Amino acid sequence: MDEYHFNEPEPLINLIKALKRLPGIGIRSARRIAYHLMQYDLDGAGFLSKSLSDAVASLRHCVSCNGFSETELCFTCASDFRDKRLLCIVENPSDQNSVESSHGYKGLYYVLMGRVSPLDGVGPKELNFQKIFDRVHAGNVEEVIIATGFTAEGETTAQFLIDMFSSANIKTSRLARGVPAGSELEYIDAGTIAWALIDRKIIN
Repeated sequence: MDEYHFNEPEPLINLIKALKRLPGIGIRSARRIAYHLMQYDLDGAGFLSKSLSDAVASLRHCVSCNGFSETELCFTCASDFRDKRLLCIVENPSDQNSVESSHGYKGLYYVLMGRVSPLDGVGPKELNFQKIFDRVHAGNVEEVIIATGFTAEGETTAQFLIDMFSSANIKTSRLARGVPAGSELEYIDAGTIAWALIDRKIIN
């Protein structure tokens, strides 16, 4: 059965198709959003359209960290208050925002804009690992912090990076996994406890 109704105008169908491309949005949600915008919020639809158009036209990748920026060098990389000895590698800009919101890191970043996924044909070459390697060597980086996710792809990405930097004798660390602060062990899943044991620290 065709997921688009025969009586829907083509512009509406195209809007539904566009919304459906968003992560987590299926055909029903896309149709509901499209109809809501067209029926109840034309101002919101116009604002969304303009904002999206402006973002596509204005945003670029920072030449240093590869994150989104309006200028050649993003605000973070241009700051004189960041610790240039530390470089944190994350998968995407939202991960960078998460690290920033912790207020516990004052170094610089490199945003991969993806992760190694052999099944999808994405490897170190596609993510331009050489650029990261060159940046570390060209700057004053003393430690690389790998903060990729703990999914299968994130772990694969981390291992490629660890191997690359280890072979060049560059100090490399991996974001720790463990028990969340304020939690009780009886409510923590076994996998998290297992990783917490593996990543345990010697205190004396």
